[in-house]
Amino acid sequence: WAQLDESGGGSVQAGGSVTLSCVGTGFRFDDYGMAWFRQRPGKEREGVSCISLTGGSKYYQDSVKGRFTISRDNGKNTMTLQMNGLKPEDSAMYYCAATSGYCSLKDQQRFNYWGQGIQVTVFP
Repeated sequence: WAQLDESGGGSVQAGGSVTLSCVGTGFRFDDYGMAWFRQRPGKEREGVSCISLTGGSKYYQDSVKGRFTISRDNGKNTMTLQMNGLKPEDSAMYYCAATSGYCSLKDQQRFNYWGQGIQVTVFP
């Protein structure tokens, strides 16, 4: 069965960096658009970044543009989110997701598979 496993979360001071990884198993990874979502305390889950099947197209939420970088390695069934210049408002549970359709940060219903989530905490 399909599974997404996130790793790399943790706690960091503002201005620091964290790298999140997501490994997909049980499905054909390179047939799926991949994305990161997050849920901040008291907020709804929101799209952070999305990457197309081949990695040729990438999309970011405005608040993370210039600070976060998404990438994927289809040979390793892995997607990565490099987060630099972290702010306390980036503190959230981060989720990896896969879609067999168009990768959209606005439409979570498109996503077929979800990871369990991993916590990132940024201290002031």
